[in-house]
Formats: sequence, structure tokens, C-alpha cells
Amino acid sequence: MVNACVFCKISKGEIQAELIYSDELVFVVRDINPKSPVHLLVLPREHLTEISSSKSEQYDLFARMFYAANAAAQKVKINNSGYRLVVNQGPDSGQEIAHIHMHVLGGTRLGNMV
Repeated sequence: MVNACVFCKISKGEIQAELIYSDELVFVVRDINPKSPVHLLVLPREHLTEISSSKSEQYDLFARMFYAANAAAQKVKINNSGYRLVVNQGPDSGQEIAHIHMHVLGGTRLGNMV
């Protein structure tokens, strides 16, 4: 499954993507099907499919994802106006790719979801 994962292929450089942020644990790219003027994806380099099966030693990775989201928001200049962070988990949430990822949405006033 890892070999077929589009996000793993981006991480390995097998698929080109506009890199906004990168470190040894996570990277951020623009979503190819944006839902807002700015739509970024924060991705762990490690292939993890679901939050529910993550281990406590991976929690630092999730904290790094939040750090990367903020760094990327600053780089694309949506940090002052605001942005939304979304993590979809499982098919009912709308998750399309079985690789944990965080959406960073901004660049416009976003409607209320809840």
C-alpha cells in the first residue's frame, strides 16, 4: 500500500508538488484540488493511515504537523487573516487518501462548519 500512496510518492520526489515547508518529519504542499484560495496539505513523511492506530510515540509527530501548518501559513501570508486546520479520519469524514494529513484552508473568509 505504501508503494501506491500518492503522498509517499510526493515525499520521495517521485511525484512533483509545490513544496511550501519541509523538515525531516513532515512536509507541506499545495492541494491539487483546492477548496479555498489557499489550500495546503500537511503530511507526515511516515506512512500512517489512521489516527486511531497511532502510538503515543507518534504524538510528537502530530505536534510537528501543527508547527508546520503555522510555518506554512506564515509563508503564504494567511497567518494574520486566519486559517482553518482540518483532519479527516475515515471514509465518512471525506478522507480520500489513506495517509494521515492536515488541511490548511484560508485566503478568504470561511463559513462556519459547526
